[in-house]
Order: sequence, then C-alpha cells, then structure tokens
Amino acid sequence: MSISRKQFFKQASLASVSMAGVLSAYCDEPESSPISQSLLLPNSIDWNSTIGLVAPASPVYDSSQFDEMLINLKNLGFNLVLGEHVRNRNGYLAGTDEERASDLMAMFKNKDIDAILCVRGGWGCNRILPLLDYDVIKANPKPLIGFSDITSLHMAIHQHTGLVSFHGPVGKSDWNSFTKLSFQSIVIDGKKSIYNLPPKQNDFFTITPGEAEGKLLGGNLSVLVAMIGSDYLPDFTDSILFLEDVGEDVYRIDRMITQLKLSGILDQISGFIFGKCTNCDAGSNSLTLAQVFEDHIAPLNIPAFYGAMISHEDLNVTIPVGIRASMDASTGTFSTLEVAVR
Repeated sequence: MSISRKQFFKQASLASVSMAGVLSAYCDEPESSPISQSLLLPNSIDWNSTIGLVAPASPVYDSSQFDEMLINLKNLGFNLVLGEHVRNRNGYLAGTDEERASDLMAMFKNKDIDAILCVRGGWGCNRILPLLDYDVIKANPKPLIGFSDITSLHMAIHQHTGLVSFHGPVGKSDWNSFTKLSFQSIVIDGKKSIYNLPPKQNDFFTITPGEAEGKLLGGNLSVLVAMIGSDYLPDFTDSILFLEDVGEDVYRIDRMITQLKLSGILDQISGFIFGKCTNCDAGSNSLTLAQVFEDHIAPLNIPAFYGAMISHEDLNVTIPVGIRASMDASTGTFSTLEVAVR
C-alpha cells in the first residue's frame, strides 16, 4: 500500500530517533577527507532530484506493482524519467540485451538525469556488460543505485571507470525509515557513515575477530562468482569484501566461496563481511553456514563477521562501492573513511 509523502516523512522523523544507535553518520570537510586518486565521485542528489529508472536485469512482472513503485518513489519527492524499455519483457529479462543496455546508456548521457535507479535485480546485467560504453559513463558520472544482480554493473563500472556507485535499494524496495536514512546519509548528505548492528540482532556472529581497512567491494555472491575470469572484476587487493545472497542452499554457498578461494580472490582481501543469506536452507545432512565460514574464511586470519544489514530483506544500508572503509569484526561494525559524492 502506498503512503503519502507527508506520512512518509512523519514516519521517518519518528524512526530517526530509534535508529540513531543503529545507523550513525559523521561528516568532515572535503579537504580533511582526501579521496583515493583512482576514484571518480558522482555529484550528490536530493529528494527533489530527477531520477532515471532503468531495468537492466529482470522486469517488474506485475504492472500494478510497477505503478505502485512509481507512486512510492514520487512520494519520496523524486522526479522520475522512465527508460524507453523499462516496462519491456523478454522472458525473465526486461527486454533484449540491446534494449536494456541502451536505456542505461541513455540515462548516463542525459544531462537532465541526476541519478540512475534500477527498478529491481533478478538476472541479466552480466549479459549487457560488453554493450556498455565505459568512456561515456566516465565522462558523465552520476550515482547508479541498486543491489542483487546490479552487482555486475557496480563491479564492471568501477573496474573500467573508477566511478563510485551505490549498493543500495532498488525502485521496488521497501523504502522504510532505516533504508531511507542510510541512503540519505551517503548519497544526499555526503557523509561518512558508521554501520552498526540493530539492537537484539540474534544472527550476528564473529568469524575472526580484529580490525581492518580496505576498499569496499562486493555485492551478491552468486552474481560476483559468475563474473570470475572476465575483464569486469576489479582488483580485490587489500579490499573489504562484502557479500549477501538469497535462496541458496548452504552447499551452494560452500561451492561459491570455494570458487572465490580457488580463484585467488580470498587471498587478496583484508576483511570479510557477509550480510545475510536469506532463505539459505541448511536442511538435513548439511553443514551450517557457520561451518562453511569456519572452513574457508577463518584460515585467512583476517577480520570477518556475519550479520551486517546487507541483504534481500527490508532493512538495508547503502554502501558506496570503491570507497575505503574500516571494520571491526568483534562488534560487527564498519565505517566509510571517505565521502562518496561531491
């Protein structure tokens, strides 16, 4: 059910007090917060910015859900420009590869578009990576926002342009107060943020205690693994790898983390954060997720924990991909060390 903009901000203001201990932020002047030389920062936006909506992966199948999404985004204050093919369907894809790629490129080229928001994930972004013009993207830096299958775009664009993009909500996400506050802190207010665990969270556990610093890289585990061996993954040396997934049996998580290990990626990272594996069933005769992490991650002897607010669930943080951060695996917290927008 959609809510009015007035109702939304009333709820957000009430929730901001209760969320203060979960999601806190601080801001330094740009001159006291030097940015890594290889990074390209997009401009910040506000709640009245013009947002380009694209579907680079799967479609929103239900037209009524698509219309409700538009109402909710407008209630946030955004001015919306829809991609030419954003409502298209081609099986489990939102149109042909060429249509989806052209919509994304059109939004980067359009000077009136302040940021690009993906309507959902699903599958398909890997298919369009060779069709994107990375020189054009680099010449027109603007926030690209989404998660799940959008991991492909985050990784490829960072690799080929250095542009900071945002692993955050998609158009059809639940833009609740928690998710909205995290998004605002990073993309609108341009703050460096501290990501804390919610009170009484019972699924957090430390894999290996300790503190680390590194560049935030990652996203959806299964999508990331599907990119191994391509020219679209960045260098993970001294990075903090953050991951999440949904609907995967534990043996599949084991298989994918094993692939990260065999590819050498796990040997490059300085820290490891797994958000949540939603609906990842252990079943009978299975290892637990904790055992899988004990087998593959603990021997790395790097700070690592499970349970961050990175997931396919309702409460989600916005993470600037490519920004340097610090983490404390004992407390399940991590913090950005640089601002992510200009």
